[in-house]
Amino acid sequence: MTLRLSTVILPVDRWHEGGRAAWQRAEQLGFHTGYTYDHLTWRAFRDRTWFGALPTLTAAATATERLRLGTLVTSPNFRQPVTLAKELMSLDDISGGRVTLGIGAGGNGFDATALGQDAWTPKERADRFAEFVPLLDRLLTEESVNHQGTFYSAVESRNIPGCLQRPRLPFAVAATGPRGLRLAARHGQAWVTTGDPKLFENGTPEESRQALAGQLDKLGKACAEIGRDIAELDKVLLTGFTPEANGVLDSFDAFVDFAGHHKELGFTEIVIHSPIPDSEFAADQAVFERIATEALAQL
Repeated sequence: MTLRLSTVILPVDRWHEGGRAAWQRAEQLGFHTGYTYDHLTWRAFRDRTWFGALPTLTAAATATERLRLGTLVTSPNFRQPVTLAKELMSLDDISGGRVTLGIGAGGNGFDATALGQDAWTPKERADRFAEFVPLLDRLLTEESVNHQGTFYSAVESRNIPGCLQRPRLPFAVAATGPRGLRLAARHGQAWVTTGDPKLFENGTPEESRQALAGQLDKLGKACAEIGRDIAELDKVLLTGFTPEANGVLDSFDAFVDFAGHHKELGFTEIVIHSPIPDSEFAADQAVFERIATEALAQL
């Protein structure tokens, strides 16, 4: 099984003061995909520079040639399927068909209330996600869509000529619960996890791997329910949220050990954060670049 290595480049630098260079460097280092977070702001960066994901990816598309581009993840918290589909179709065209949409149900952060609404309960998020994903699938594959749902509407919504990638750009669905996993099985070309959040602070690496194995097992069952082979989905692990946290980037050997264990579990793509000084994603740039260029050869 081949393992791919990708990176997250948070949108924290002005484009002409490091932003463009970060995406071009990711391509030079050979990463499979450069992702960014699709938030209005995020956690410790609440009072720091933070740019929009889709404009950033559009700029990155014109500054690179081979690097795939994507979100980790877009959510219904402040997105609407009709307008999002148009923007994604356009981005797919500008990039020459290099876009992956990472998509999840969202959480309770600033995004959840920025438009003036009360934060949704977990059930409300799951309900919206269950309508959002199938509708977005239709919007990106059909020339004209009509939909009148509980949360979203589309009236003769047209997306012509459609995506360059056919039948549409791939979805990487972030999910751990049963409803989300069923959406990943039915609509995803990939599945995304960050591990079990309950283990982040006090769990052990072994407990984390056991939890991830359990998630993979549940994904397999969700696929089997609809007659799909789980092997058809890429399995993506976004690092930084397991008990190892950013210790994964402490040394080259630490990363190779981490990646080897998770490759054995069945993951096909591991995503590491590009270093950001003075943040929870601070790391040695030289170690990061060595991992990017040499680690896969050790696995």
